[in-house]
Amino acid sequence: MRVRSVLPHLPHLPFLAVLAVALWIRAVAVLAYPAPLWFGDSPAYLKAAIEFRPDEMRPSGYPILLWLLKPFHSFALMVSVQHAVGVLTGVLVYVLVWRAARAAWPVTDERRWRAWLPGTAAALLTVPVLIPVHQIALEHMLMSDSLFAFLLLVAVAAVLWRRRPAWWLGALAGAFTACATLTRTAGLPLIALVLAAMVIRRAGWRACAATAAAFALPVAGYLVWFHAEYGQYKLAKADQVFLYGRTAAFADCRVIRPRPELAVMCPKRSDPRISRSFSVMWTPDSPFRRIPGWVYGEDGNRLAGEFAWDAIKAQPVDYAQVVVRDTLRAFAWHRQPYPTPWTWLQYEFPEGEAWSDKQAGLARRYGGDGETRVVRPWAGQVLAYQDHVVMPGTILGVLLLGGLAGAAAHARSDGRWRLARPVRHWAGGALLPWGTSLALLVIPAVTADFDFRYVMPAVPFACVALGLALFPPPRQPRVPAPRREHAPAARAKIDAESA
Repeated sequence: MRVRSVLPHLPHLPFLAVLAVALWIRAVAVLAYPAPLWFGDSPAYLKAAIEFRPDEMRPSGYPILLWLLKPFHSFALMVSVQHAVGVLTGVLVYVLVWRAARAAWPVTDERRWRAWLPGTAAALLTVPVLIPVHQIALEHMLMSDSLFAFLLLVAVAAVLWRRRPAWWLGALAGAFTACATLTRTAGLPLIALVLAAMVIRRAGWRACAATAAAFALPVAGYLVWFHAEYGQYKLAKADQVFLYGRTAAFADCRVIRPRPELAVMCPKRSDPRISRSFSVMWTPDSPFRRIPGWVYGEDGNRLAGEFAWDAIKAQPVDYAQVVVRDTLRAFAWHRQPYPTPWTWLQYEFPEGEAWSDKQAGLARRYGGDGETRVVRPWAGQVLAYQDHVVMPGTILGVLLLGGLAGAAAHARSDGRWRLARPVRHWAGGALLPWGTSLALLVIPAVTADFDFRYVMPAVPFACVALGLALFPPPRQPRVPAPRREHAPAARAKIDAESA
């Protein structure tokens, strides 16, 4: 009996092997670096969690998670929870791809070997999510990106769970898309993609209405909370500042000819190693340093928005070129020192320790030891892993290309070419995760600037899209047409049966 109970689970062994490696390296990372890796945005996130108030610069979904963990007074627990979220993301990728593969390759008595195909294929597509070191390092950071990717993937999974989503799945998708939006504003436009997928999958108006309502209510509640603190119905006070940074990459005041009050916003860059978008935001060249309130002030936000839109209207071709250029940066084989010579290095596990007074003060207020520590010999294992287990951005490009073109393999069916079949198959399945993955790469390039930490959340969706596109749509059973009978004979038969 025990052997029989184990046999059905054997096809999951490939994924269990991947999962074992993923759990091992994350456990070693927590032992080697008991505290989180700090980034420039980390103090603001932690401060918002300590004070339990909306952050001025970005939504506070992630600080709410930090606030929930605050009673435990443990940064090691915080990091462990974030790693658990990363593992759950990989598990969800596996479940979605495995279900699609199992439906495409049903197991029969003559083809028992097919039982291994879904698990093996799905396990391979979890490797880019669970194994590369940059995914693990991002989970280890005091940042919102890994939580954002998980919340958004749950929303996508809710839409894809049934061929025709029920209303409660629509509500689940809307609620998790709202949570993702309140974690990072990049989730805001993705509700349109979720609703479009619901319509394509013929969810019905009730399910679509439930999706929209479940999305709108949490976002509206956050807007009310933000208004109670700052007197504005916004997700963040500096909603135009990042767009200004985006346009600084191409803005030419000789072409824009801004009015005198806007002339102060003309971008300058004294250090050529730093991107213009970064320079105008955070360096001494930033025009906000000459404006009261810096990037948080109403004057700075107003002037930034006016200048940004003037630049886009005056130089639309330059704007489009910058967006395409920065989107394509995600697919480079090697990471480049962008936007600064040191920013990209912060997304890796360090060899030494760094600690500032500001970080120390916030850590004490939070109630734990947040100092970055490097514990040997565990750190040696993590650093050796980091030197060898890296996913180049080109792999993400291959995943996206495969997710887009993979459905074309199903154009021929039953000896005939059916060109509409792969289109329907792709639109009903791979479109949502594929569009989400591409959107997560394009939205920062459109609204802010390229950064390598924006690349990793796009990977799980690209993996799901490839799996859904490659596996053939399940065949619908053919129902034989009812046999027609002659009316008088049929009537006589009914009379005889009733008698």
